[in-house]
Amino acid sequence: MTNALRTRAVHAGRDDLTDLGLHAVPLDFSTTYPSRDSAAEALRIDEFGAGGEVSGIYGRVSNSTVERFEKALAELEGFEHAVAFASGMAAVSACLLSAVAQGKRHVVGVRPLYGSTDHLLTAGLLGTEVTWAAPGEVASVIRADTGLVFVETPANPTLSELDIAALVDACGEVPVLVDNTFATPVLQRPGRHGARLVLHSATKFLGGHGDVMGGIVACDAEEAARLRGIRFATGGVLHPLAGYLLLRGLSTLPLRVTAASATAAVLAERLAQHDAVRAVHYPKLGGPLVAFEVAGDPHALIGAVRLITPAVSLGSVDTLIQHPASLTHRVVAESDREEAGITHGLIRLSAGLEDVEDLWHDLDQALKAC
Repeated sequence: MTNALRTRAVHAGRDDLTDLGLHAVPLDFSTTYPSRDSAAEALRIDEFGAGGEVSGIYGRVSNSTVERFEKALAELEGFEHAVAFASGMAAVSACLLSAVAQGKRHVVGVRPLYGSTDHLLTAGLLGTEVTWAAPGEVASVIRADTGLVFVETPANPTLSELDIAALVDACGEVPVLVDNTFATPVLQRPGRHGARLVLHSATKFLGGHGDVMGGIVACDAEEAARLRGIRFATGGVLHPLAGYLLLRGLSTLPLRVTAASATAAVLAERLAQHDAVRAVHYPKLGGPLVAFEVAGDPHALIGAVRLITPAVSLGSVDTLIQHPASLTHRVVAESDREEAGITHGLIRLSAGLEDVEDLWHDLDQALKAC
């Protein structure tokens, strides 16, 4: 079996289709799965309760279409298992609840994180307690009840990066969760550097078209069993149609990320030379995201774009632009935003698949407006 990511992105989760006499992935809408053998069903429920991976019974337990997406993403990230959820935040919540269920309610967070993740950790809504630390300080704040170290790299929205392997080494036995939404497995596979959990807001690049919402966590078998149990209890299941669309999105993921990254690199270079731009943040890793700070009014810039879509989210085929302090990170206290580098003038742009010259023309005229 080939290890080329571009090939596996097309075939992962679909390897059995030819033997089934199918070309398209079957879409299973069932909410319940009939069986005349209720004694056998009871044994299967017991198996699921004990952490086993069980298909059928009920849609909140499993779904065959969603399982194909889980299998494919796990393979692309280099893990044995993955567990899909109704949204990225449902996936985040499940990871936190898993730590709490193990008696490890303390979480170490490295800012910046996605605004809703930051809010969830800060508010302690799920029974967690967070300590915020810089990457080099994480080891010094780990406690006996630390269940998780939560990071994003490149980070949302500043695109700051950290050394995953060094962080994992510093954390010892404490699991490191890396939100890999921005990089995707095309640019980075945190599991290769020791991360125990890799999380995606599948709504973004994995889906790729701005029309499906989901979240997923790649992990080992033990953690997957816990996450499936939490998903069953809390009901944060991914809809089968979403699973179908996300699996389809994976097939073009390498092509989309590569093309959008090339565009973003050009835009970053030109933005750095623009008189209306104070600073540009573009990851050493590359990628489709660019962050930049404007000298004038960021709201005027957002209001002036005509080709680029002014909206939250990222990873779509069209280019999206937004003002983090007003939208994705509005729920984070202003002082915490500023400390994390999320200034009033910061803009986040997610490059799409349009022609780069058309995008630059729109950006240039909008920058002049601000």
